Amino acid sequence: MLNSVELFAGAGGLGMGVSLAGFKPLAVIERDRWACDTIRENISRGHPFVREWPLWEGDVRDFDWSSIEERVDLLTGGPPCQPFSLAGKHLAFGDDRDMFPATVNIVRTLRPSAFIFENVKGLTRSSFANYYQYILLQLEFPEVSRKCGETWMDHLKALQSEKTAGDLHGSGLTYNVVPTLINAADYGIPQKRERVFIVGFRSDLGINWSFPEPTNSFDSLLHSQWVSGTYWDRHRISKRHRPSPPQRSQRRVESLASSMFPPEHAPWRTVRDALSGIPDPQKSACDWLPNHQFQSGAKSYPGHTGSPVDLPAKTLKAGDHGVPGGENMMVSEDGTLRYFSARESARLQTFPDSYVFHGSWSETMRQLGNAVPVALARTVVSSVAERLLEFEFQQLGKGVRKRISA
Repeated sequence: MLNSVELFAGAGGLGMGVSLAGFKPLAVIERDRWACDTIRENISRGHPFVREWPLWEGDVRDFDWSSIEERVDLLTGGPPCQPFSLAGKHLAFGDDRDMFPATVNIVRTLRPSAFIFENVKGLTRSSFANYYQYILLQLEFPEVSRKCGETWMDHLKALQSEKTAGDLHGSGLTYNVVPTLINAADYGIPQKRERVFIVGFRSDLGINWSFPEPTNSFDSLLHSQWVSGTYWDRHRISKRHRPSPPQRSQRRVESLASSMFPPEHAPWRTVRDALSGIPDPQKSACDWLPNHQFQSGAKSYPGHTGSPVDLPAKTLKAGDHGVPGGENMMVSEDGTLRYFSARESARLQTFPDSYVFHGSWSETMRQLGNAVPVALARTVVSSVAERLLEFEFQQLGKGVRKRISA
């Protein structure tokens, strides 16, 4: 079995994907008490995705890494994204919440076979270009550490020099790093959520890897709604109750209708798809489903107009102090607005209905807004696990052939 360590676990979205991909967790670390309470509650309930997690509540910089005696095959985590969030203060390296330096130190200490780190799209903004390159180069050359008194810009120059020197000036521990910006909707998540994944494999392993290909598309959704009609049939919506195609998509629908071949991908999943089978919390009580209470106060204003029910949801957001005003709302067919319940938001993040969250609605929404969608995590981690297992089998085969030849 492959071993893993999870940093900045939050409510457990990425870590659950790691467990579903077959890894044994050696440590799961999170410092937020509400997120830890969520994980502990589900451990105590024996939830199959987390029941074996060795949770440690605290700062990753304070963890005793010498206690990890087994080989670490995979290191994962979502370093706090506030320094790079489009809705934040954009301080990056000037923000004391930047945990990438600590993350690089842990890579240097554990020497994992591979790592997966997830962060917000804002990390790739042009205003952060130098610091983004700095992060990637630190992960590529973790042993080229920052010297006492050295500025990060001087350290960046040293790393760039290491990069250009190539094999003539090797630094020992290095990683092949692949950063990829993706939209979660393209991977079957019912949410338009753009995130960057930074994946690295230890160079000495010689593993070739690329990010998994998208499985879902907007064109396929348009085709299922306005060409074949299978979307409405699946939801048992009669023709006279179906809305008209959006004006902005009219030309694309006409092009799809005239094509001899339907789109090859599965359709984007919508809010309606995700919430199928959940009663409206505003209309009826639902004691059998945890975290599914109605939250009043939803209002629309410019830039905060909610998520149409027949599209993937807009990005669920967390904010520094709970839910940003006007965000995380659903627009029903009649145009009315309401907040998503915490359980509905969990569906949009592909958490199982049996997973219970601790804290108030705003606190739970903060945990969910910061989470990696479970199904997306499983897709990415499984692709990495496949390469690691292939490498292990190759090494095993070499060992067998060596013994036979001897």
